[in-house]
Amino acid sequence: MDKSASENVRLSADGVELEGTLTVPAVAEGIVLFAHGSGSSRHSPRNRSVAQSLNGRGLATLLFDLLTPAEEEVDVRSRALRFDIELLARRLVGATDWVRGEPRAKTLSIGYFGSSTGAAAALVAACQRAEMVHAVVSRGGRPDLAAGALEAVRAPTLLIVGGRDRQVLALNEGALARLRCEKRLEIVPGATHLFEEPGALEEVAGLAGDWFQRLLAPE
Repeated sequence: MDKSASENVRLSADGVELEGTLTVPAVAEGIVLFAHGSGSSRHSPRNRSVAQSLNGRGLATLLFDLLTPAEEEVDVRSRALRFDIELLARRLVGATDWVRGEPRAKTLSIGYFGSSTGAAAALVAACQRAEMVHAVVSRGGRPDLAAGALEAVRAPTLLIVGGRDRQVLALNEGALARLRCEKRLEIVPGATHLFEEPGALEEVAGLAGDWFQRLLAPE
């Protein structure tokens, strides 16, 4: 295996087949599953950038589509499935179970990286697989959409929000107050919702990498 080997995979989750990309460094300290946000996919350039940064730190990553191609076509028209948090959480739980059966990743500690509505799905899934999930990071997420699951989350949770993303920042502050686990809110100064400003996404990757390395690395 090369220094960071990537492979396109198909995984069964919630009764459907989903496409993904699994990347495992030669010496991996943990694995991060990505739950992308509204209207996005495993090809999200922002998530791929963060994933590459995590790979450089010795963390494996799984980027995968939460919806099938047919579901994505429906969602483009209705914009409904991207807000179906229970559906997205079931898909993430299924991917988590798949990772546990994947020879290259089954022994690795698991973390979730969620963005937008995917962050809510990550928090719900973290409750449903509490014994497996050891860390959650939200990037510009909507943790408020996790509703009643917030108080039940046990995985240490980092919320990252752009300083100029004021509405989402207010929602994250409300969600932070309801979390009962180890938690932290990091505000990236000057950043908007998509962290498109110079250096903003790199700061997100650094914060996420520090969080995951501390919580997923073997003791």
